[in-house]
Amino acid sequence: MDLFDKRDLTNTPLGQHQKLAGYFVFPELEGDINPRMKFNGKEVLVWSINNYLGMANHPKIRKVDIEATRDFGLAYPMGSRLLTGQTGFHKKLEDELAEFTQKEESYLLNYGYQGMLSLIDSLVDRSDVIVYDSEAHACIFDGIRLHIGKRFVFHHNDMNDLEKQLNRADNIVKKTQGSILVITEGVFGMSGDLGKLDEIIKLKSRFEFRLLVDDAHGFGTMGKTGAGTGEHFGVQESVDLYFSTFAKSMAGIGAFVSGEKRIIEYLRYTMRSQIFAKALPVPLVIGGLERLHVLKSESGLREKLWRNVDKLQSGLKKAGFDLGKTESPVTPVYLHGSTEEAIKLNMDLRENFSIFCSLVIYPVVPKGIVMIRIIPTAQHTDNDVDYTIDAFKEISNNLKSGKYQ
Repeated sequence: MDLFDKRDLTNTPLGQHQKLAGYFVFPELEGDINPRMKFNGKEVLVWSINNYLGMANHPKIRKVDIEATRDFGLAYPMGSRLLTGQTGFHKKLEDELAEFTQKEESYLLNYGYQGMLSLIDSLVDRSDVIVYDSEAHACIFDGIRLHIGKRFVFHHNDMNDLEKQLNRADNIVKKTQGSILVITEGVFGMSGDLGKLDEIIKLKSRFEFRLLVDDAHGFGTMGKTGAGTGEHFGVQESVDLYFSTFAKSMAGIGAFVSGEKRIIEYLRYTMRSQIFAKALPVPLVIGGLERLHVLKSESGLREKLWRNVDKLQSGLKKAGFDLGKTESPVTPVYLHGSTEEAIKLNMDLRENFSIFCSLVIYPVVPKGIVMIRIIPTAQHTDNDVDYTIDAFKEISNNLKSGKYQ
C-alpha cells in the first residue's frame, strides 16, 4: 500500500477539525502583541498568548531587538556552537541564566521542544529507567519515546504512585547497574497546578534518582524573584536539572538547561540537536539578555501579573466557575457540554463578546468536558478582567439553558 494513502488526516486527533482551520485551528491574530489584537478583521480581547510579563512589546526590549538585528543581521553566527557558532554573547547569557537559577552552569538551547527531546536522549541509556508524570508536556513524552530502556509513568502528582514506580525502577537498575531519571513540570501548562517538587525531592532520602524539571510556565512567574517553581517551594538547589524556554515569560526564542557544571559540560558535547544545528542567532541572544535583565530588575511586571491573576481567578470562583487546582497564572475554566456546544460557545465569545480564548476539547480533556484556557498577563487591565468575568457568566447561562445545542 502506498505510504501516502495510509495517511488520512481525518483520522488524526487534530486533523478531524481541519474544516475549522482559520478559526479554531491555525487562527490568525494580527497586530502588536497586546491584550487587544485583530481577529478576522475585528478587535478582540486576547487571553490566549503566553506573554505573561508583557515583554513582547516592552519598549526597552523592542529597542534592543531592533538594534541587535541592525548590527548583526540574523545570519551571525554561522554553524553550530561546537564548530563555528560560539560567541561571547551566548556565553554571557548562559552565565547570567546560571546565576539567576542558582545553578553552577547553564547551556543555551535553540528551542524548548527540540531541546527537551535531545536532553532526555543524551541523559539516559538502555540500562536506565525514566519515571515521569502522566500529564507531562508533549516534548517530554516525545523525548521519552526515544529512550530504549524502561520507562514508568506515575499518576499526575500522585506521590504514592510515584513511590510505587520508583520501587519498580529501583529493582530494575539494581540488575542493569543503571540509574533513575524522574521528570516532571514546575507548572503544568493546561491545568495550571504545580508539580509537587518538594514532595518529590523528599523521596531522594529513600531512592537514588536525578530530577529534571520542565518549568516553561514557571520561569519568570513563580518564586520571589521569578526564578521558578523550585524557588517557590524553596527547593531549587535540589532540582538537578532545571529546564525552561524563552517562549513564555521572556516572549522570545530559545531555551536553556541549568545544573551542575559537570553534567552541563557533558551535555554540550552530546546533545545532538545542538551539535548538528545552527547556533541561535546573536540578535536573539542579545534580546534574551535584555529580557533577563528586565525580568530581574522590573519586579513590578510580575506583581502586576499576579494582581490580575488573583482578580480574575477569585472573580471566576465567586461566580461559581470550576478552575480545577490551578496555583499559577494558567487559568482553566471547566464547563460541561458536547464538542458541538463547545464550538458554538467559543464562537459566541469571539463574535458577540469579542473575547479570544483557547478552546480545549476531547481528546485533551474527557468527553463531556469543555475547557476554556485563559492566560492573564501583566498588560491586562481591571476592566479587561471585569468584562471577561461578566461575559463568562452569560455564556455559562447560555450553555445551561441549551442555547448552544
